[in-house]
Amino acid sequence: MAAPLSDGERRKQISVRGIAGLGDVAEVRKSFNRHLHFTLVKDRNVATPRDYYFALAHTVRDHLVGRWIRTQQHYYERDPKRIYYLSLEFYMGRTLQNTMVNLGLQNACDEAIYQLGLDLEELEEIEEDAGLGNGGLGRLAACFLDSMATLGLAAYGYGIRYEFGIFNQKIVNGWQVEEADDWLRYGNPWEKARPEYMLPVHFYGRVDHTPEGVKWIDTQVVLAMPYDTPVPGYKNNTVNTMRLWSAKAPNDFNLQEFNVGDYIEAVLDRNLAENISRVLYPNDNFFEGKELRLKQEYFVVAATLQDIIRRFKSSKFGCRDPVRTSFETFPDKVAIQLNDTHPALSIAELMRILVDVEKVDWDKAWEITKRTCAYTNHTVLPEALERWPVSLFEKLLPRHLEIIYALNQMHLDRVAALYPGDIDRLRRMSVIEEGDCKRINMAHLCVIGSHAVNGVAHIHSDIVKNSVFRDFYELEPEKFQNKTNGITPRRWLLLCNPGLADVIAEKIGEGFITDLSQLKKLLDFINNETFIRDVAKVKQENKMKFAAYLEEQYKVKINPSSMFDVQVKRIHEYKRQLLNCLHAITLYNRIRSNPSKSFVPRTIMIGGKAAPGYHMAKMIIKLITSIGEVINNDPYVGDRLKVIFLENYRVSLAEKVIPAADLSQQISTAGTEASGTGNMKFMVNGALTIGTMDGANVEMAEEAGEENLFIFGMRVEDVEALDRQGYNAQEYYEHLPELRQAIDQISSGFFSPQDPGCFRDIVNMLMYHDRFKVFADYEAYIKCQSRVDQLFTDSREWTKKVIKNIACSGKFSSDRTIMEYAREIWGVEPSATKIPPPNLPRD
Repeated sequence: MAAPLSDGERRKQISVRGIAGLGDVAEVRKSFNRHLHFTLVKDRNVATPRDYYFALAHTVRDHLVGRWIRTQQHYYERDPKRIYYLSLEFYMGRTLQNTMVNLGLQNACDEAIYQLGLDLEELEEIEEDAGLGNGGLGRLAACFLDSMATLGLAAYGYGIRYEFGIFNQKIVNGWQVEEADDWLRYGNPWEKARPEYMLPVHFYGRVDHTPEGVKWIDTQVVLAMPYDTPVPGYKNNTVNTMRLWSAKAPNDFNLQEFNVGDYIEAVLDRNLAENISRVLYPNDNFFEGKELRLKQEYFVVAATLQDIIRRFKSSKFGCRDPVRTSFETFPDKVAIQLNDTHPALSIAELMRILVDVEKVDWDKAWEITKRTCAYTNHTVLPEALERWPVSLFEKLLPRHLEIIYALNQMHLDRVAALYPGDIDRLRRMSVIEEGDCKRINMAHLCVIGSHAVNGVAHIHSDIVKNSVFRDFYELEPEKFQNKTNGITPRRWLLLCNPGLADVIAEKIGEGFITDLSQLKKLLDFINNETFIRDVAKVKQENKMKFAAYLEEQYKVKINPSSMFDVQVKRIHEYKRQLLNCLHAITLYNRIRSNPSKSFVPRTIMIGGKAAPGYHMAKMIIKLITSIGEVINNDPYVGDRLKVIFLENYRVSLAEKVIPAADLSQQISTAGTEASGTGNMKFMVNGALTIGTMDGANVEMAEEAGEENLFIFGMRVEDVEALDRQGYNAQEYYEHLPELRQAIDQISSGFFSPQDPGCFRDIVNMLMYHDRFKVFADYEAYIKCQSRVDQLFTDSREWTKKVIKNIACSGKFSSDRTIMEYAREIWGVEPSATKIPPPNLPRD
């Protein structure tokens, strides 16, 4: 086994981190000491590790500021078309290391911090994750911001500055317990409050139709305070902005005439207004129709659109006087991308501003709105679709309800004209769903109000066209596109796996960092013995490092030469963590019934959060921990099999576990996972995939060759056929003895001797109402896992497949994804122009 590198060697080996000039190192040290003294008001006698982290963060931030200001000046002068990415989630993770990587400062900081007698990695661990997202959708937004900056697009991310992000997950007695994520407790060095751009947002009230036009009056006002976070591109001196809104009560809040008496009560009530940005809703792929959530959605939309229009009207840097008065050119200067339906109110709000405030003619306003907005669909699960009660809109957003009714009428008139007498089609296509509770279908609003609608992987976009929005596709096929998701290679290769990035750069240079398709050049080295050895060595080092981390954090000892079999993602029935559990139990039973046989040792790691209200997901976590409890303490098993639940899975933990994984589990029922992006992170980091033909797995198999992934189970057609025929779990239970044994063990309390009936809900679901057909794929999955075992025993052949996968992962860069959005939806060209750095004069 390779000996760990010394500090000196570790710093020297890293070619892709930028060479540290002596001047840079001295400059960083000086700046660090200055911030410790002047910003943190500490000296080395009383400074804590956290003080050192903040001093370094401020030092690195200083390097962003000049570039940030200059980038914004550059945009004001060039007046390019601006891209606005609207999302209720931005799952950013940590910022320090990413900023150092993108600015080429990592080596200088490493050396300076080393000279100061500190450890850079230790300081990086102090930073809180910015957990302003649930999972894939929020992390995609973060990767997109990185790519848009790297491609030199004038782009802005707009969202909410949640005071509490996704909860911290604690496991207590095998159960998930949620803890508030007070990520701002110690302050956030990366954000800059901008109170001068505070904007009012209106709620409630009533609509007055006057001869001068429509007025929305008697509203309650909440102020939106912007906080800006810099988003640096990779070594191109571009620094874009993510602007997150925080809710503030106006100073006269609740102090109006009717409330003169109770001043104290009125001031305490300010919390009600400010609760809007208090907490992220912790649901992934599930719609919870709460009033506070609708307020959040309108809050971000209303503040953002005012900002967009202010910026559209003023053209020169620093000037706030309106210059543009005609909205004719608005779609040529503004693109709004809706990340799922959560910001769908943009469509109604833009119409309200254009028609009621700017007095644009209705039909013209509608044309402008459609040309400006585009919608990305992220899920086909019916329970995830946003369907808001009309009664809630009536109360909270009365004018928007009127606008939506009018838009729907216009839309249905058009459909009726094209399909006379087809009443059922009108019902299917309406934005308003009739029924005991009338609802607004936000996805339908997005489709009629956008010029482009995209899915996030080929198979998903086909499902979108052929089933979810089939009627709309028949009406306007030209609207529908595919944009397969991607991940940023800066965070997900360079930052989290510098060892692998180095081994790659040694062979093909550094061009792959901004053009991931260059990884194809590695195909020339697939039989190169040194390269095979180097790739295997990096993986082994990553595994040892992660094993050490697990031992330190969770006191679990694992065998670093075992196969690291990893499934990390939100806990959801459709993602089928239960299938993984059944395999673990089957392996266990095989070892128990044949203890002298030789088995390929495995460490099965499963991690992810369950929505706090999702009972079945919480039961699944309890099952995983209970299985681990039995297997990990069985002396017959030894270190041939371990089952570990990775607590509090988040971006910063993903950066540690993904580079260490041998096997990536992507086992959702075909047709349910829109794309997946974790699958891509594992692929580029040298894990092999076991998966179904679902989401982007299909394209991964297409790129690398199906024989280089472990593909198993039903395809979409098979799932549909089984639906028509009727899925009967009982049949599989009766015909597959190993499956029956596993289910009987779960059912009888073998894994929960203290509470034998603990898992009856899981067994009952699997046997009688499993929408995701776990048993139907069990046999194929177990057989496929045996093929995995077999290949893993041949380290050389395994590593060759790994290299093939890495070499073929280039398509899955978010740079490629964003280039396609830019050209095919937003109508802009990425720019390779490098803005001059702050120390050089401007052109």
